[in-house]
Amino acid sequence: MQQRQQRQQQYVEVAPGIKLWTERRGDPEAPALLLIMGAQASGLGWPDALADDLATRHQVIRYDHRDTGRSTSTFDQRPYPITDLAQDVVAVLDALGVERAHLVGMSLGGMLTQLVLADHPERVLSATLIGTCALSEAPYAAPDGTEIPVAELPGIAPEVLELWSRPVEDAGLEAELDRRVEHWRVLNGRQLGVDDAYFRDLERRIIEHTGTHIASTAHARADDSHMLRTDALAGTKVPTLVVSAPAEPVFPPPHPQHLAQVVGGGTAHLVEIPGMGHALPPAVQGPLAEAVLAHTASLRP
Repeated sequence: MQQRQQRQQQYVEVAPGIKLWTERRGDPEAPALLLIMGAQASGLGWPDALADDLATRHQVIRYDHRDTGRSTSTFDQRPYPITDLAQDVVAVLDALGVERAHLVGMSLGGMLTQLVLADHPERVLSATLIGTCALSEAPYAAPDGTEIPVAELPGIAPEVLELWSRPVEDAGLEAELDRRVEHWRVLNGRQLGVDDAYFRDLERRIIEHTGTHIASTAHARADDSHMLRTDALAGTKVPTLVVSAPAEPVFPPPHPQHLAQVVGGGTAHLVEIPGMGHALPPAVQGPLAEAVLAHTASLRP
């Protein structure tokens, strides 16, 4: 594990009245790498150890989406579509003076990465997509040559849907920590053991960072229309890595294989992280960092 890097925190304005918390670590002269988390997730959802490993070769940037962490919460007063969160990615780069960056997106963050890849390719050095689905209507070509429509690809696991269907009520800090640990236990999948203490400590630090244990539901309520980018993703020239997680319960295989076929007309590189689900426990952080660093290093002159 790498020693923790020096961190620089900064608030940046991405739209009138909306400021996002950002953090940078690593050599400011190194190529920028922007980490984009999933729905309702603070930037601290990217583990410190993973960020430190990536910062050995990059200036690593984490940030809190709107309505998460220390960033401005406005959804209840001014609802916004999911596509605005993709515009925030570009606005963060602008505010930090970053012309082009490697983008690493997980879950909804992987969708936002695809939107930026499609709409602002000039800002992207490379893309890494984790635990997400393709924003494309192109069918999946199975190994036997069968074309499978996107609507017929495997859906979210029933245990995840059941968990997401429960109302989130304020029963106090410890009860909220219990709920979040259970959430991670389900998202982690069934191939790796779950360290409840690790995820409890992670969520306690996120709650301390945020200043409240009350969970936001803004992103679940945001308009998710106008996100398909079939042609633009097929035509992109930006080098893309797709991470396949065999224990993924939200976007299970062959979603990663479909992504690798869709992006760049099949030029995306696919890497499997053994045992990985829809979470970032310590067991997957090292292999994931190695995969991302190998991808970005392959692009250097």
